[in-house]
Amino acid sequence: MGKQFGSLYKINGIVFFRLSPHEQKVFKGFVSEGVPNLIRRFQGSVLKVAPFFMFSYLLVNWANEKNLALSRKNPKDYENDT
Repeated sequence: MGKQFGSLYKINGIVFFRLSPHEQKVFKGFVSEGVPNLIRRFQGSVLKVAPFFMFSYLLVNWANEKNLALSRKNPKDYENDT
């Protein structure tokens, strides 16, 4: 009837290498290569990111405490109320 979708035309001089999804090992090297790579990348970036997170946390914590302190009523203003 016609050519199939994958072979509509012929290309000379180009070689395609394909792996079948049924032949690939999905979790090959996950523990032996993936976990050490994760630890290495984490150690490399934690010193770049952690100070900003710590500064942001301390700033937000200070702002919340200051907001609570400023929004409290002064008890001495209400001593003479009956």
